[in-house]
Amino acid sequence: MRKIPNHATLRMTKVAYPLGLCVGLFIYVAYIKWHRASAAQAFFTIAGAASGARWTQQAFSSPGSATRSHEVFYGIMFDAGSTGTRIHVFQFARPPGETPTLTHETFKALKPGLSAYADDVEKSAQGIQELLNVAKQHIPYDFWKATPLVLKATAGLRLLPGEKAQKLLQKVKEVFQASPFLVGDDCVSIMNGTDEGVSAWITVNFLTGSLKSPGSSSVGMLDLGGGSTQITFLPRVEGTLQASPPGHLTALQMFNRTYKLYSYSYLGLGLMSARLAILGGVEGKPAEDDKELVSPCLSPRFRGEWEHAEVTYRISGQKAVGLYELCASRVSEILRNKVHRTEEAQHVDFYAFSYYYDLAASFGLIDAEKGGSLVVGDFETAAKYVCRTLETQPPSSPFACMDLTYISLLLHEFGFPRDKVLKLARKIDNVETSWALGAIFHYIDSLKREKIPAL
Repeated sequence: MRKIPNHATLRMTKVAYPLGLCVGLFIYVAYIKWHRASAAQAFFTIAGAASGARWTQQAFSSPGSATRSHEVFYGIMFDAGSTGTRIHVFQFARPPGETPTLTHETFKALKPGLSAYADDVEKSAQGIQELLNVAKQHIPYDFWKATPLVLKATAGLRLLPGEKAQKLLQKVKEVFQASPFLVGDDCVSIMNGTDEGVSAWITVNFLTGSLKSPGSSSVGMLDLGGGSTQITFLPRVEGTLQASPPGHLTALQMFNRTYKLYSYSYLGLGLMSARLAILGGVEGKPAEDDKELVSPCLSPRFRGEWEHAEVTYRISGQKAVGLYELCASRVSEILRNKVHRTEEAQHVDFYAFSYYYDLAASFGLIDAEKGGSLVVGDFETAAKYVCRTLETQPPSSPFACMDLTYISLLLHEFGFPRDKVLKLARKIDNVETSWALGAIFHYIDSLKREKIPAL
């Protein structure tokens, strides 16, 4: 006998069937959407990996969009030195919420220096334009308008009469303003010695990672050029700040932090200027006897004083004075009361550049290609050996005795003990340790603080 369903059962069946159908359809649609979304995400992930830096640049260049990857930006720094003009094209990447890193550098140099065109300003434009073309080749077109373009001149233009230097800078500025890059009112200038030291300090601390975290220890910077020498470090002792003479402290803003640096440039204490002063010459005036500049420690005047000292000591029965002692005595006169000594410097890790590196490499104190570390006393040991050699045989490098002696005593005047370790490097992580990187990086950071929309 067939069972006849009652009316309640029929009504429930009529409601449950459509409801079940709707739930099943909803689940199916949701699954399809999820599947498509997953596939799309996988596609863009693969596309992003394949396109590399271009995908990163697109993520940055979308105005007003949230950062989806590394922020990429560029900077162009012209280094107008006395012997040549050099362009540095830097590419940076900034992971979200982190300190930027340098991802690539393009470098090219042209000779002669900008100052060589002091009497024919128009000719200077050709070389500047040639270097600008290098920047165009290495910076994507979409980034041109947002890329700062800066030139900073050093010793070559400092030595020119003011009017001639300004005419050269004005010509450079005109060429810059005709370019497609970001050009500010302060795009060309002559650096003072302190700015050079601070920029080099930024470079070395940026490359060593010391600027990444507020609590990390920074390193100091020693630079010995031809006309001046710089020392820069970040004091940690309040007494250093209080005892520093006027002009030896400077404030630096980076990454929303303010650094109070001990930084000073000693004009006239560069290696070339020191040679001239030791020989009794005057900056800007030719020497009376050119031979004295060719062979300083063997010049008639210098050798005459040395031989006279030997006779005096021999007659008195005292130990004969050597060439090193005579060099050291003359160098000490030149340095006397000219360098401020700070006790904290001996407790700071320092990198040394330029002639410090060149002299150390020339006499085997460090590897000529890779650099290395030495102690301050190594310069004195090398100086005594070279000076003693000069006493018995013709010199292979006539300035060596004087130069090494000068460096040794200069470091002593700065307050470094003989056992103080210095690191000497031309490159850190394959990046040149010049002031150019620090200068453009600081410039870009200052533009960001001013909230320029293009950056």
